[in-house]
Amino acid sequence: MADFKRNFVYGLHAVNAVLERAPERLLELWVAQPRDDARARELRERAQTAGIRVQSVGGEALAKLVGEVVHQGVVAAVRPLKAWDEHDLLDALSQISGDPLILVLDGVTDPHNLGACLRSADAAGAQAVVIPKDRAAAVDGVVRKVAAGAAEFVPVASVTNLARALDMFKERGIWVVGTDGEAPQTLYSADLNRPLALVLGAEGGGMRRLTRERCDFLVRIPMAGQVESLNVSVAAGVALFEARRQRAR
Repeated sequence: MADFKRNFVYGLHAVNAVLERAPERLLELWVAQPRDDARARELRERAQTAGIRVQSVGGEALAKLVGEVVHQGVVAAVRPLKAWDEHDLLDALSQISGDPLILVLDGVTDPHNLGACLRSADAAGAQAVVIPKDRAAAVDGVVRKVAAGAAEFVPVASVTNLARALDMFKERGIWVVGTDGEAPQTLYSADLNRPLALVLGAEGGGMRRLTRERCDFLVRIPMAGQVESLNVSVAAGVALFEARRQRAR
């Protein structure tokens, strides 16, 4: 293998997304030899047409690359994304037109939840996702697979001090809105048609105190059933698409 620095993306959806939206990031593709269904053949042909080296290997070779994960017989080496911090994010936001929409995750530790949040953020048109450097899941292969390609295109800013990053957003005129099951105002009655950073807390524990104190106001998702709360990735999707709905109104 080449000696360049590489990251790995695996799974049909994730690799296809990179090939469709940023083929220049793909460096090499490995496909398991028994894998000969239509989707794998199409992926192989499109990669070869794009000038990407494709190798047929055994399943054990893929396990050596990415470990014992559900890779669906497809693994790609990609150029690593630039690591973002809060300053990179603010620079990028200053260059966009319209009101920004940012998803802030305060300590989500489950990589499956982080991947699902990234997928929802991409689908809702969020410009970025912000996570703390400590006590939070990192964007690894599991996150990339669950995100089905979204992790390759939604910038993830990993910040040292989340409360300070929220203060920086507020200084730029971005409203910080937290989600909390005990908030008096519902998500649907709140005005989200503004420069917005939506904040969701960790699984089970919710937002930390300093994060909550930085919020301009809190909202809750009204629940009709017997469960008390939603999975963080589901709640993120609900909140993001309500913001999108209000902006399209």
